[in-house]
Amino acid sequence: MLLEILTPEKKIYSGEVYGVQLPGIDGLFEVLNRHAPLVSALKKGNLKVLQDKTRTSSYAIESGFVEVLNNKATVLVEGAAAID
Repeated sequence: MLLEILTPEKKIYSGEVYGVQLPGIDGLFEVLNRHAPLVSALKKGNLKVLQDKTRTSSYAIESGFVEVLNNKATVLVEGAAAID
């Protein structure tokens, strides 16, 4: 699945991933490869990129939205910063 994390200023992340965990307004949820189409609002929190089954990276995000369509997840947020 292709994941893109975008802010108004720049592209934070773009690449093929196993999945992504997102802070939805109603709680944490996960999107994996070949997920059904989806649009959801996101709240401030931590986003975890599942690069494969063993490697992950995390980002602190502000509120925004995610769209999942045609095996691509596009995350549009007000701000994001990598967490080491």
